[in-house]
Amino acid sequence: MKKYNLLIVEDHALTRFALKTAFESADFIENVYEAECASTAYKTEQCNKIDVVLLDLGLPNINGIEACKTLKTKNSSLKIIILTSHEQEEEVIDSIKAGASAYCSKDIEPEKLKEIVRTVLNGAAWFDPRVADIVLKAIAKTEENTPAQNEELNLTEREKQVLSLIAQGLNNTEIAKKLDVSINTTKAHVCNILQKLSVQDRTQAAIKAIKDKLI
Repeated sequence: MKKYNLLIVEDHALTRFALKTAFESADFIENVYEAECASTAYKTEQCNKIDVVLLDLGLPNINGIEACKTLKTKNSSLKIIILTSHEQEEEVIDSIKAGASAYCSKDIEPEKLKEIVRTVLNGAAWFDPRVADIVLKAIAKTEENTPAQNEELNLTEREKQVLSLIAQGLNNTEIAKKLDVSINTTKAHVCNILQKLSVQDRTQAAIKAIKDKLI
């Protein structure tokens, strides 16, 4: 089984300790690193091969959304999961725009959080049910692209199928099984989709797909 390196960015020592304790026992985690602020997180990510970040929004000096943007700029393949006690629409949408793959409430059960981290590492996006409605409402407020704009993307029918499954939260393995194709073929489709949509990751692709009514 492949193992991953996790970085916990949280300014409260007790919360960091609880998260670290929970994930040190996870069979898919190799190392657990800690940072109490964004600046330390940048240094830790730079010095270690970090795969996934648990990121608190309420950080001192540099907030979680700005930290998310910077971390994604430094490493676009990094998976970032927002942990927060807030459910404000602006923060939710800004987190998505910053490149977060998941948005979770801090009162989530440890075992559920482990499951979400594993899912995100496999390429899926996840949003707390309490904020999912916020995301959908915010998307509904945006203007619909014209047909001409959508046609310029030149998505094939198969790519539209894959994009639809991405928006449903399926990872590459699940998509390959659903469409009865190889995992390599699925990865190629996903890569093409990201390029055509001019987005960095699957979460942004899913949001764009729904917002611009591509699926």
